[in-house]
Amino acid sequence: MKFNKSLPLAVLIGCCIGGGVHRYLLSDWFFVSSIASMYIGIAYFILAYDITLLGEQFTFDNRYDRLGHAVGVFGLGIGPLALIEYVGFQGSEVVGVLMWSIGVIAYFTIVSNAQSQGRQ
Repeated sequence: MKFNKSLPLAVLIGCCIGGGVHRYLLSDWFFVSSIASMYIGIAYFILAYDITLLGEQFTFDNRYDRLGHAVGVFGLGIGPLALIEYVGFQGSEVVGVLMWSIGVIAYFTIVSNAQSQGRQ
């Protein structure tokens, strides 16, 4: 059985991110553990597969598909801001929600790409 270095390194990266969020932004461990575990998953797939987050992930040839994708991305973009406004978060809570939201989008984008690409 070959030792996979990606998982322990991903755990280290996610725990460092979670520790930083807890230390400087949020005191709620429950929410911080959600952020840390999500970034562990992101780091794992980035390390285990040859994936870049900023590379092109989705392409659509049909004009209506592109429009639907643009509307969906717009909704994902303003959703966290609407949540922050609705709940009335202020200060570091805002940054925590934005980190969580970006992590959710990044996680599903990277996992989708990893699944379609296969192990390198």
